Amino acid sequence: MRRILLETMPDSRAVHDALEHWLGTQPGLRRIAVFAALPGEVDLLAFIARHHDRIWVYPRIGGDSLTFHAVQNPAAELVSGMFGLREPSPAVAEIAIDRIDAFLCPGLAFDVHGGRLGRGRGFYDRILATARIDALKIGVCFASQIVEDTFAEPHDVRMDAVVHDEVGS
Repeated sequence: MRRILLETMPDSRAVHDALEHWLGTQPGLRRIAVFAALPGEVDLLAFIARHHDRIWVYPRIGGDSLTFHAVQNPAAELVSGMFGLREPSPAVAEIAIDRIDAFLCPGLAFDVHGGRLGRGRGFYDRILATARIDALKIGVCFASQIVEDTFAEPHDVRMDAVVHDEVGS
Protein backbone atom coordinates (compact mmCIF):
# COMPACT_ATOMS: atom_id res chain seq x y z
CA MET A 1 0.00 0.00 0.00
CA ARG A 2 2.84 2.41 0.77
CA ARG A 3 4.30 1.79 -2.70
CA ILE A 4 0.93 2.21 -4.42
CA LEU A 5 0.33 5.54 -2.68
CA LEU A 6 3.75 6.89 -3.59
CA GLU A 7 3.45 5.74 -7.20
CA THR A 8 -0.05 7.08 -7.87
CA MET A 9 0.00 10.38 -5.95
CA PRO A 10 -3.74 11.16 -6.34
CA ASP A 11 -5.06 14.72 -6.15
CA SER A 12 -6.38 15.79 -2.74
CA ARG A 13 -8.99 18.20 -4.16
CA ALA A 14 -11.65 15.53 -4.71
CA VAL A 15 -11.23 14.42 -1.09
CA HIS A 16 -11.58 18.08 -0.05
CA ASP A 17 -14.92 18.20 -1.87
CA ALA A 18 -16.11 15.12 0.03
CA LEU A 19 -14.88 16.64 3.30
CA GLU A 20 -16.75 19.89 2.50
CA HIS A 21 -19.94 17.88 2.20
CA TRP A 22 -19.23 15.96 5.42
CA LEU A 23 -18.30 19.10 7.37
CA GLY A 24 -21.52 20.77 6.18
CA THR A 25 -23.48 18.05 7.97
CA GLN A 26 -21.54 18.65 11.21
CA PRO A 27 -22.17 22.28 12.27
CA GLY A 28 -21.64 21.52 15.96
CA LEU A 29 -18.02 20.42 15.59
CA ARG A 30 -15.71 23.15 16.88
CA ARG A 31 -12.36 21.46 17.58
CA ILE A 32 -11.23 19.03 14.92
CA ALA A 33 -8.01 17.06 14.99
CA VAL A 34 -6.23 16.82 11.65
CA PHE A 35 -2.85 15.63 10.39
CA ALA A 36 0.01 17.06 8.37
CA ALA A 37 0.21 14.73 5.37
CA LEU A 38 3.07 12.40 4.64
CA PRO A 39 3.82 11.67 0.96
CA GLY A 40 0.89 9.68 -0.43
CA GLU A 41 -1.62 10.96 2.15
CA VAL A 42 -4.42 13.45 1.60
CA ASP A 43 -3.02 16.96 2.08
CA LEU A 44 -5.59 18.89 4.14
CA LEU A 45 -3.91 22.31 4.24
CA ALA A 46 -6.00 23.97 1.49
CA PHE A 47 -9.19 22.50 2.96
CA ILE A 48 -8.36 23.75 6.47
CA ALA A 49 -7.48 27.23 5.16
CA ARG A 50 -11.08 27.65 3.96
CA HIS A 51 -12.55 27.00 7.41
CA HIS A 52 -11.45 29.68 9.85
CA ASP A 53 -14.62 29.11 11.89
CA ARG A 54 -13.21 25.84 13.31
CA ILE A 55 -10.31 25.18 15.66
CA TRP A 56 -7.85 22.82 13.95
CA VAL A 57 -5.60 20.76 16.18
CA TYR A 58 -2.56 18.82 15.02
CA PRO A 59 -0.79 15.90 16.71
CA ARG A 60 2.65 16.09 18.24
CA ILE A 61 4.55 12.89 19.06
CA GLY A 62 5.89 12.57 22.58
CA GLY A 63 7.43 9.19 23.34
CA ASP A 64 4.75 6.58 22.55
CA SER A 65 1.81 8.97 22.58
CA LEU A 66 0.28 11.94 20.82
CA THR A 67 -0.71 15.31 22.19
CA PHE A 68 -2.84 17.73 20.19
CA HIS A 69 -2.22 21.44 19.73
CA ALA A 70 -4.34 24.25 18.24
CA VAL A 71 -2.64 25.58 15.12
CA GLN A 72 -3.83 28.82 13.54
CA ASN A 73 -1.06 29.26 10.99
CA PRO A 74 0.32 25.91 9.75
CA ALA A 75 3.08 27.55 7.70
CA ALA A 76 4.52 29.20 10.80
CA GLU A 77 3.51 26.81 13.58
CA LEU A 78 4.29 23.37 12.12
CA VAL A 79 7.91 22.27 12.38
CA SER A 80 9.78 19.13 11.41
CA GLY A 81 9.38 16.51 14.11
CA MET A 82 9.78 12.77 14.65
CA PHE A 83 9.76 10.53 11.58
CA GLY A 84 9.95 13.63 9.36
CA LEU A 85 6.38 14.60 10.25
CA ARG A 86 5.31 18.19 10.43
CA GLU A 87 3.98 18.79 13.91
CA PRO A 88 3.16 21.76 16.13
CA SER A 89 6.02 23.75 17.56
CA PRO A 90 6.54 23.21 21.31
CA ALA A 91 5.30 26.80 21.80
CA VAL A 92 1.80 25.98 20.49
CA ALA A 93 -0.82 25.44 23.22
CA GLU A 94 -1.95 21.89 23.92
CA ILE A 95 -5.64 20.99 23.72
CA ALA A 96 -6.93 18.33 26.11
CA ILE A 97 -8.13 15.19 24.36
CA ASP A 98 -11.59 15.52 25.90
CA ARG A 99 -12.06 18.92 24.20
CA ILE A 100 -11.71 17.48 20.67
CA ASP A 101 -15.01 16.91 18.87
CA ALA A 102 -13.73 14.93 15.88
CA PHE A 103 -10.56 13.28 14.62
CA LEU A 104 -9.72 13.23 10.91
CA CYS A 105 -7.36 10.26 10.79
CA PRO A 106 -4.77 9.21 8.24
CA GLY A 107 -4.05 5.58 7.46
CA LEU A 108 -2.52 3.26 4.90
CA ALA A 109 -5.84 1.50 4.27
CA PHE A 110 -9.45 1.52 5.44
CA ASP A 111 -12.26 -0.97 5.01
CA VAL A 112 -16.02 -0.62 4.66
CA HIS A 113 -16.54 -1.61 8.30
CA GLY A 114 -14.50 1.32 9.64
CA GLY A 115 -11.30 -0.67 10.01
CA ARG A 116 -8.12 1.37 9.74
CA LEU A 117 -4.62 0.14 9.00
CA GLY A 118 -2.10 2.63 10.36
CA ARG A 119 1.64 2.78 9.93
CA GLY A 120 2.36 0.26 12.67
CA ARG A 121 3.28 2.34 15.71
CA GLY A 122 -0.22 2.45 17.28
CA PHE A 123 -0.24 6.19 18.03
CA TYR A 124 -3.78 6.78 16.76
CA ASP A 125 -5.27 3.63 18.29
CA ARG A 126 -3.89 4.54 21.72
CA ILE A 127 -5.08 8.15 21.64
CA LEU A 128 -8.49 7.42 20.06
CA ALA A 129 -9.16 4.86 22.80
CA THR A 130 -9.02 7.76 25.30
CA ALA A 131 -11.17 10.19 23.28
CA ARG A 132 -14.66 11.22 24.34
CA ILE A 133 -17.21 8.57 23.49
CA ASP A 134 -19.11 11.06 21.30
CA ALA A 135 -16.00 12.30 19.46
CA LEU A 136 -16.23 11.33 15.79
CA LYS A 137 -13.44 9.27 14.27
CA ILE A 138 -13.26 9.86 10.53
CA GLY A 139 -10.80 8.14 8.21
CA VAL A 140 -9.52 10.38 5.40
CA CYS A 141 -8.05 8.73 2.34
CA PHE A 142 -8.08 8.18 -1.40
CA ALA A 143 -10.48 5.59 -2.84
CA SER A 144 -7.46 3.48 -3.80
CA GLN A 145 -6.89 2.96 -0.06
CA ILE A 146 -10.25 1.25 0.49
CA VAL A 147 -9.78 -2.50 0.89
CA GLU A 148 -12.13 -5.35 1.65
CA ASP A 149 -10.67 -6.03 5.10
CA THR A 150 -7.94 -4.42 7.21
CA PHE A 151 -7.91 -7.46 9.52
CA ALA A 152 -8.49 -5.34 12.62
CA GLU A 153 -7.19 -6.58 15.94
CA PRO A 154 -8.99 -6.09 19.28
CA HIS A 155 -6.96 -2.96 20.15
CA ASP A 156 -7.69 -1.26 16.80
CA VAL A 157 -10.16 1.62 17.03
CA ARG A 158 -12.77 1.63 14.27
CA MET A 159 -13.68 4.76 12.35
CA ASP A 160 -17.25 6.10 12.46
CA ALA A 161 -16.95 6.90 8.75
CA VAL A 162 -14.38 7.06 5.98
CA VAL A 163 -14.27 10.06 3.63
CA HIS A 164 -12.55 9.63 0.26
CA ASP A 165 -12.60 10.89 -3.30
CA GLU A 166 -15.19 8.59 -4.88
CA VAL A 167 -18.69 9.97 -4.46
CA GLY A 168 -21.36 7.40 -3.76
CA SER A 169 -18.92 4.71 -2.58
